[in-house]
Amino acid sequence: MTSRSSFGKCLGSSQQICRLLSSNTGVKIGSTPTTIPNVASVKRDSVVKKYSMIATIGTVAVATAAAVKVMHDEVGGMEGLKRTINFYSLAIPKYIEYRTHMLLRSSDEKWEELDRETSQKGLEKILELRGFYIKSGQMCAANIGNAFPRIWQETMSVLQDQCPSKPFNVVKSIIETEYGKPLEQVFSFFDTEPIGAASIGQVHKATLRNGQSVVVKVMYPEVEDLFRGDVRTIKMFAQVAQPVHVPPLEEVERQFMTEFDYQKEAQQMENVRNNLMKAGLAGKGKMSIVPKPFMEFCTKRVLVMEELKGEKLPLVLQNDIQRLAENLGLTLDEFKVQEDKKIQDKKRKGEDISGPTAQEFDTWIRIVDAKRRAENTSSMIHNITLGWIPGQKRKAYKSKRILPLNQARLIDDLIYIHGHEVLVDGYFNGDVHPGNVLMCGLDSSRPQLGLIDYGQVKQLTREERLLMCKIILALADNDRNEVVRLMVQAGFKSKAMNEDVIFKYAKVSYDEDNDELTEGKHIQMFMEDLQGLDPIDQIPDCYIMVGRTSIMLRGFAHALRQPRSIAKAWAPIAEKVLQSEGIER
Repeated sequence: MTSRSSFGKCLGSSQQICRLLSSNTGVKIGSTPTTIPNVASVKRDSVVKKYSMIATIGTVAVATAAAVKVMHDEVGGMEGLKRTINFYSLAIPKYIEYRTHMLLRSSDEKWEELDRETSQKGLEKILELRGFYIKSGQMCAANIGNAFPRIWQETMSVLQDQCPSKPFNVVKSIIETEYGKPLEQVFSFFDTEPIGAASIGQVHKATLRNGQSVVVKVMYPEVEDLFRGDVRTIKMFAQVAQPVHVPPLEEVERQFMTEFDYQKEAQQMENVRNNLMKAGLAGKGKMSIVPKPFMEFCTKRVLVMEELKGEKLPLVLQNDIQRLAENLGLTLDEFKVQEDKKIQDKKRKGEDISGPTAQEFDTWIRIVDAKRRAENTSSMIHNITLGWIPGQKRKAYKSKRILPLNQARLIDDLIYIHGHEVLVDGYFNGDVHPGNVLMCGLDSSRPQLGLIDYGQVKQLTREERLLMCKIILALADNDRNEVVRLMVQAGFKSKAMNEDVIFKYAKVSYDEDNDELTEGKHIQMFMEDLQGLDPIDQIPDCYIMVGRTSIMLRGFAHALRQPRSIAKAWAPIAEKVLQSEGIER
C-alpha cells in the first residue's frame, strides 16, 4: 500500500466518523441554524455542539494518530519518522518558496540569492541526515537532467567523495566482525585515515599479507534501514509535489536496495571488467580501467579491490579551472563569475554556448605542452649551469599533470563506454556520477578513465537490449512515429496515449534535452507540463535505469558545456548490434 492511499484511508475514516456522529445526534456537524431557536432548543444545541466539538477533536486526533502510524510504518520506525519530519521541515517551506518565486517571475538576482541560501541549508541538512540524502546531493552535484544551477552543483560537489567519515575504531570493528578475526591477520598495513567517504560507507588504503596494495570499502551497518526509509520519504514528497518522478523513484528504490551487499557488488564489478576488457575498452593502454576485486576477501560489508593510481575526476577538473584562472590573472571565483556572464550574454543573443571540441582541446593542449617543454628545457639548462653555483636555486620541472584535460573527449569516452555496456552487454552501471570516475595516468600522453563503484548494476534481457537499440536508432533519426510505436511496444502507457507526449518523454529520457525540445522551460516544469497534458500510467521498469544513465551522462556533459545527443552517439553501436543479430531496422 502506498503512503498516499494510506493517508486517503485515514481521511476517509475520519469522514465516516463525522457522518456517524451526525446521524446519531440528528445534526450535521458544522451546519448553521436557519431559524431563531427557543430556549429548549438552545440547550439541546449547546449539548449537541459540545458533542460535535468533542467528536471533531476526536476525529482529528484519530486521523492524526493514524497518519503518524502510517508514516511510522512507511519510513522505518520512530527513527525514520524523526528523519522524515526533519527533511520536511526544510523541503516543504523551500518548495513553496521556489514555487512562489516562479509565480512572481522573480529576477535573476533574487533566484541567485535563493539558490545560494537554500543550497547551503540543503547541504547542512544532508550532512546531518546522511543516508539516501547524500545520494540526492550527489545527483545534484552531477547536474542530473541539467536541472541544477551552478551554485547548487558547486555547493553539493563535496558530497561526491568528501562526506564525513566514521572513526577508525568503528571501521575496524565492522571488518573484524565480518572476517571473524583480527584485522592484522588479513592486512599487513591498513591506513586509519579514509581516502574517501560517501553515502553508505568509506574507503581506506591497505596492503594484504601477500604484499598486494588494495583499497577497502567498508559499509556502515545502519545504512540499509535508513536508505529504505529515506527513499520512501522522498517518494511521499514527490507523490504530492512532483508525481512525474514517482515511477523512476520506485525503480531507483529497487536498485538501491541491491547496493547493500558488497559481495554482489564485487561480482558485478568483475563482470563489467571482463566485458569491457573483452571489447578492448578496458585494460592496459585502453580507454578505461576497472579495478580487479579480490573475491576471497569480499563479504556483505567489506569489499577489497585493486588500487587504481589516479585522482578523482572532480578534483582534476577543479585544478584545471584553477590553472586557467591563474593564467588569466584571476581568482577562481572571479573566473567563474566572468564565465557565467559570458554564457548568459550568449544565451540572450541566442548563440551557441558549447565548449571547445575535442580537436580544439587537442590544439590547446599541444600549445600548453610546447610551453611546458620549453620551460623544462630552460630549467634544465639553468640546473646544469647556474644551478651548481652555491646560493643558486635549482628549478623544478613541470610534469604532464599540468596539461589541460580534453573535456570533450572525456565526455565522448564516457558516453561510448556506457553505450557499449547498455546495448552490447546489456549489463551496465546506473550510477555514473563524476565521483565514481578517476583519472589515471595523468603523467602519460593518454590518461585513462578509472571506473569504480558498481553497486547499481542493471541487467537487460536480450529482447530488452535489442528493443532499446531500435529506440536509440529511431531517436537518432528523429523518426517520431517509430519512436512512439517502439515505446508502446516496450510497455509505455499514459492516460490518453498522446503521441506527442510519448515522443517527448522518450527524447528527454534516452536522447537529449535542449531549449528547442523543452521550449525554453526548466526541465522540471517541462516534465510537469507533459504530466499535465497526459498523465503517465506506466514506464517500462527495465528502461528506467537506462534513462537515468543517459540523464546522468548528459547532466555531466552540460556542466562542462559539452551537450550531446546520446542517441546519435550510441546509434553506431546500436546499428552494429542489430546487424550482428541479423535484424533489420
